[in-house]
Amino acid sequence: MSKFYSFSAKSLNGETIEMEEFRGKTVIVVNTASECGFTPQLEGLEKLYREHKDNGLVVLGFPCNQFGKQEPGDEEDIAKGCVVNYGVTFPMFSKVEVNGRNAHPLFKYLKKELSGFLGGKIKWNFTKFLIDSNGKPVERFSPVTKPEKIAEYLPVNSNS
Repeated sequence: MSKFYSFSAKSLNGETIEMEEFRGKTVIVVNTASECGFTPQLEGLEKLYREHKDNGLVVLGFPCNQFGKQEPGDEEDIAKGCVVNYGVTFPMFSKVEVNGRNAHPLFKYLKKELSGFLGGKIKWNFTKFLIDSNGKPVERFSPVTKPEKIAEYLPVNSNS
């Protein structure tokens, strides 16, 4: 069994979500922030999600305030901002840390599996991790990588 499926996280409304729920899906895990220069990527991530969700894609957004204090609000503020400003319908989680001692275990795992340019650290908001439908982390994308560039890494819909 893939270790990815052993993790869980709290949604914005406080519900515990098991990664097991996403078994068989292609998953993009991204650390987000609502006051970042990359925040408009939420729109691109939502577009990617809507275009590929019927083919098994899910995007999981994890707000993080570790980079320039660009996610200062509480869960309610985050939810309003994501929905009102960017129409986000993919799952969003409670604020987490992605680096350091208090990093969420999912991010510790992803950084270990796909270490990236800074080794075991996440450089900034909107670092994206692609997990295949077997739960294996397969690709890491930098904050500057636009969501539409990730589309070429997604499975092709056999119905098209």
